[in-house]
Amino acid sequence: MKPIWLVLAAAFVAQAQTTHNPARVSARQFPIMAWGGAPSDPAQLKLMKEAGLNVAGFCKAEDAGAVRDAGLSCFVNDKRINGYDWAKLPPEAEIRRNADEVVRLVGNNDAVLGFNLRDEPHASMMPAMGRVAAILKELAPGKWPYVNLFPYFVPRERIGADYETYAKMLVHEIGQPFLSYDNYSLAGGEMLDSFFNNLDIVRKISLDVKTPFWNCVLANAHFNYMEPSDATLHLEAYATLAYGGRGIQYFTYFAPRIGNYRLAAIDQFGNKTATWDALRRINLEIHALAPTILKLRSTGVYHTPDVPEFGTPLSQSRLVSGVTTRQHLLKQHTQGRLLVGEFEDGQGRPYFMIVNKDLSNSFQFTVHLREQGRKLIRVSNYSGQEAPFGGENDWIAPGAGILFRVQ
Repeated sequence: MKPIWLVLAAAFVAQAQTTHNPARVSARQFPIMAWGGAPSDPAQLKLMKEAGLNVAGFCKAEDAGAVRDAGLSCFVNDKRINGYDWAKLPPEAEIRRNADEVVRLVGNNDAVLGFNLRDEPHASMMPAMGRVAAILKELAPGKWPYVNLFPYFVPRERIGADYETYAKMLVHEIGQPFLSYDNYSLAGGEMLDSFFNNLDIVRKISLDVKTPFWNCVLANAHFNYMEPSDATLHLEAYATLAYGGRGIQYFTYFAPRIGNYRLAAIDQFGNKTATWDALRRINLEIHALAPTILKLRSTGVYHTPDVPEFGTPLSQSRLVSGVTTRQHLLKQHTQGRLLVGEFEDGQGRPYFMIVNKDLSNSFQFTVHLREQGRKLIRVSNYSGQEAPFGGENDWIAPGAGILFRVQ
């Protein structure tokens, strides 16, 4: 019999020699988007594809072909579509003529998901945007309007309505088939509760209007926000997945050449930073998990031990009665701060995702199910395949998430 250390060494070597390259989820199924202007340079577009993105951002109409050739998608950004005074639109004939010019330039390019209308609008602008969106839908069936919303904590006078009414206007006034908003809450070495509060609000609205939501998250450092890391990017993505999100947008992939912006995936000189590698890692994990995630329906989200203002404690979970965390080698142990998102698939089978909200500490954990005798099946973050839960899989990295099926 071979010594156990030799068996383990052989297993690690075999695993190291295996390349995991999950199938890519399409942009219409689960967008992974670089928020901002899309490049026309084929080399940069190729890098975006390699980073696991499937939406290059906001492209010029004349660059849509290059985006398609790179295997990416985009939203067309053009002043003839979005350069209006939304408080006083021109005659419909002029709007229609402008829209027709842009649609003709795009042709039947499947890489074009739709048309960018506005970022963070006031509620009073939405009806006018709805008029333009309706014309675009008529001229380009199947293409989407794109409008992204403020976070919930922006003062009401800047939004123009209570947040629920404001968010629902995307669906009712503009006819957008997804909710999109941004929230940057990384500061002082931690994720602030405002990030989870916004997820709670938007999740409930999403379920109410039966419309999926996309989250635009922080992927660079600026102002006094934290510098991005493997942990911050993972927490933003996995928390969104745990809340039932169906799209991730990164602000930004290219570092703006102003202020103290830094450490985006691509710096101001066009070079990759360490953020690019971290971004690729989380994106490949999303691609691996997406085939399972897309079959699930969110049934609840819970926090332990601390609960954000709009959150729900784990004690109210139907599946999980508790999670015990441990650490090794440390003189003073830190209690794990966790998020649990619960789901059901089309057959009624229960799933849950556990997310480590701590950006500095790894934890070994034990999940305590409410129903004794049930087993945990882990969905691999790297292959998307199911496997029995055991071995060293009971460790969770800072910001990371793990998806389970309860058998």
